[in-house]
Amino acid sequence: MFIIDGSKGIIKAITQRFGEYAFVQRCIWHKQQNVTGYLSRLQHEVCKRDLKKAYKKTSYKEAKEVLEEIHKRLLVINESAANSLSEGLEETLTLHRLGLSPELCRSLNSTNCIESIMSQIAQFTDKVDYWQNSNQILRWNAASLMEIEPNLRRIRDFGYLNILRHKMKQEIKKRQEKKYGKIDQEEPVLKAIES
Repeated sequence: MFIIDGSKGIIKAITQRFGEYAFVQRCIWHKQQNVTGYLSRLQHEVCKRDLKKAYKKTSYKEAKEVLEEIHKRLLVINESAANSLSEGLEETLTLHRLGLSPELCRSLNSTNCIESIMSQIAQFTDKVDYWQNSNQILRWNAASLMEIEPNLRRIRDFGYLNILRHKMKQEIKKRQEKKYGKIDQEEPVLKAIES
């Protein structure tokens, strides 16, 4: 599961490297910012409220229907905002599609968890003006992570991570059957994911 802000280069690298094993969840906060950035102040508030309501829907079908309705309205108001919403829309609904939106969306539908870690690491590394080599950077980052570890909390509803892993495994199997036909034995990678 990759939680990203939508950079096309990162998405391309993920899909090239991990193929059918990759699950990309686009940050819905960044998506909202991108879409509403094209709108006037009044339209911005209305659209932001509507997008939040859409992403709070618990089922994939309901969320997608509401987002498609917002897209239709945006086509009339601002085509750039509508295009921004449609670009990567499916990736913003990955947790919905896996059936875990109400349980895990609060923690896994935005890049906040990694951004929080990065800002804590920055307290240690931003003051360094000169890095001798890449090994020094790695050592400083590792030491910073060890220093901030006591401040880190578990993600909300972490108990659902086993269910997420199970649903991802089922989806990988479907993807493989679609690509290669019926698979009699589980591939080693699936066994590794399960363990």
